[in-house]
Amino acid sequence: MTFGDFIRILFSILIPPLGVFLRVGFGLHFWLNILLTLLGYIPGLIHAIWIIASYRTREDAVYRR
Repeated sequence: MTFGDFIRILFSILIPPLGVFLRVGFGLHFWLNILLTLLGYIPGLIHAIWIIASYRTREDAVYRR
C-alpha cells in the first residue's frame, strides 16, 4: 500500500465514492460505490477500502518491478 492509497482511504472515510473515484475514475466500481453508499454508509465504506487496497493500475505494476 502506497502513501497515495492511504490518502484515498482518508478521503473514503469522509465520502466513500470520492476515494473510489480517485482510484478508478468514472467506472463501474464508482457507480456501484455510490449505490452502496446510498443504501448505507458502512457498505459504501467497506467497498471503497476494498477497491483502494486491491485495485492495481499499470503504473503500480511497473513501479513494483
